[in-house]
Amino acid sequence: MTSAVPNATLSNGVNMPVLGFGVFQIPAEQTERVVTDALAAGYRHLDTAAIYGNEKAVGAAIRASGIPREELFITTKLWVQDGGEDGAKSAFGTSMTRLGLDYLDLYLVHQPFGDYYSSWRAMQELYLEGAIRAIGVSNFYPDRLVDLIEHNEIAPMVNQIETHPYFQRAGYQGFMAQRGVQIESWGPLAEGRNEIFTDPVLSEIAGGHGKSVAQVVLRWLIQREVIVIPKTVRPERMAENFAVFDFQLDELEMGRISALDTGSSIIVDHSDPKVASKLGGARVS
Repeated sequence: MTSAVPNATLSNGVNMPVLGFGVFQIPAEQTERVVTDALAAGYRHLDTAAIYGNEKAVGAAIRASGIPREELFITTKLWVQDGGEDGAKSAFGTSMTRLGLDYLDLYLVHQPFGDYYSSWRAMQELYLEGAIRAIGVSNFYPDRLVDLIEHNEIAPMVNQIETHPYFQRAGYQGFMAQRGVQIESWGPLAEGRNEIFTDPVLSEIAGGHGKSVAQVVLRWLIQREVIVIPKTVRPERMAENFAVFDFQLDELEMGRISALDTGSSIIVDHSDPKVASKLGGARVS
């Protein structure tokens, strides 16, 4: 199966598929099989990170697939412990070795903690050298994002943040768009929290289209021009999450979902000092 996923165009002209496949919390010993299944289902955009511990398995699945490299869009991320110019360059090389790639499509600063300013300078250099097609950040709140933009040569092209029906980030998305930063959602299905899969509003809309709640949520995000990277280990769910381009939500349905917003995180609040301390102390093994 080949991918029929449309692209978002980043500020530097690079095309990024609006639907990808994430491998967060998938054990390394399962990842190669899971990514192989995802590629077979049509996914061509894969998202991993050094801290996930499964870059090597993602790379193995890519090599075994036989899919031409230019048809794939691969993201990985720099962890906090590898902050600084030298640390970032070394960590990038390690990730590339694990993935078995000679260039990367998107490299993200994973957390807004530690010496990410020096890391960003290193990432700018790698980008200008052609080792990375696009660079960005993850989990940056507006104040940190604008500070990074205004004190560096190159603005982040992507910000991957918690975005789902209960934490919609609409105002922030508008601000990012003004600054040329593409929003990307992690946890698009809210990691199953707030009983999202039985939510009465989402369930009613899903029933009207003959679709699942997950499909409706992904479609809603994509129509909002949010890039999504749902995760699952089950092939049937992979196929279901991929089948979101054959229906359209109308303005009323979009509005009903928009009314579900709580305005705050329900998964990880990066403005919480305890979260900053915990994430800042975590280490890539």
